[in-house]
Amino acid sequence: MKIVICLSVLLWAPLSEASLLKSALPFPDWLRDFTGLTEWPGLDPPYIPLDFINFAAIEPSSNHKIGECNNILPNSCSFDCSNCVSTEDIFNCPKLSQTFDDGPSAFTLKLINNLKTPSTFFTLGTQIVKYPEIYKQAMAKGNVMASHSWSHKYLPELTNEEIIAQIEWSVWAMNATGHHLPKYFRPPYGGLDNRVRSIVKQFGMTNVLWNFDTHDWKILLGQRKASDILKDITNHKSAGNGLILEHDHSSQTVNVGIDINKILDGQLTVPQCVGGVNYLRTF
Repeated sequence: MKIVICLSVLLWAPLSEASLLKSALPFPDWLRDFTGLTEWPGLDPPYIPLDFINFAAIEPSSNHKIGECNNILPNSCSFDCSNCVSTEDIFNCPKLSQTFDDGPSAFTLKLINNLKTPSTFFTLGTQIVKYPEIYKQAMAKGNVMASHSWSHKYLPELTNEEIIAQIEWSVWAMNATGHHLPKYFRPPYGGLDNRVRSIVKQFGMTNVLWNFDTHDWKILLGQRKASDILKDITNHKSAGNGLILEHDHSSQTVNVGIDINKILDGQLTVPQCVGGVNYLRTF
């Protein structure tokens, strides 16, 4: 399978520093006491040291930028550069099933109200603090909420501390909203190598990738038609298995997601695919 870098973040309108200050999710006292901060951070969250992180166990860094795959370290097992998956990565499902990235958004509610069976949502921390009630409604309908980082940065080009910050703030937003710790993590742009894996693992999370990309974000650019996506799904359905990559950040991608759901003969959440738990811990 050829990996095409997902440019959906260019279409998803990231929250500005000012808009984050108007977050709909109150900053919890326990997080204020732990971090010394009083509000949710901007797109570049501060690194807060965690006593369970062992820097000696973090794999060496290739420090490559998105799309620049010539200088990565040998045996780095890069998913976005070489379609490499480790034995611990989840990238398939015995039943063809949908997964959604980049939410929650104002359009997520329509999606969850039109799914025949629950799905898995890989959420951004910046979006969670903006739409906490939609996050809770998605949970209430049985959907599994997973992490997609704090603000959709390409992790392989970040420092170890910056990667940790992207993950920890995402986890804290999920905890403050849904009172749980996520078990599943999807790296933005599929930017996953052994260094990122070694950090995600220390949070107790499992990386989830995909083996069918709808490229639904291209609809917003006029580069892809919804009818073509539905045709591809219908053709792929005969295989009977797979994890589908979709997005719930726009009305166009949500609409095609609803139509895809009508084609499927039911679906599984990621933990159902692998016989795992929904969350690492619930409170």
